[in-house]
Amino acid sequence: MTAAAEGLDDVTAVPQKATTTVAMDFGRITLESDLVLYLFGTPGQQRFWFMWDDLVRGAIGAVVLADTRRLDDCFPALDYFESCALPYVVAVNHFDDAPRHAPEELREALALAPDVPVLAMDARRRISVVDTLVTLVRRALALSPGPAAPAGARATTAERS
Repeated sequence: MTAAAEGLDDVTAVPQKATTTVAMDFGRITLESDLVLYLFGTPGQQRFWFMWDDLVRGAIGAVVLADTRRLDDCFPALDYFESCALPYVVAVNHFDDAPRHAPEELREALALAPDVPVLAMDARRRISVVDTLVTLVRRALALSPGPAAPAGARATTAERS
């Protein structure tokens, strides 16, 4: 965390937080030989919202990363992705000191539609991230007006390590 963020970012729910994304994260992951995802991530704070319109251009979907210590922070992202009709999933990043809730409790707290997947995820574990992305791809394909989703959209063994 930088001194510049002092007074802007509310860290009362996570007082031990020492680092943060300052602009954007980027990654690339290969799910199949012909299925490569380019990942762009931005913090959810209002001062970063100007990037969202550019990031969703050409996107197949979004992952809303939720922290149960501050669920209210999810609402702007949920509203945004719903307003632009972008398929999304909610991934609850489980931290050791964070309260645990059943997916249906989180669905109700976030006022999510019944078809929006709510997943438990540990963003520090590659396989957990891959499973979340596979769920997102399947959802995007299922909601797409094109041909039906392929049955085997699974991560390869090499990608899981």
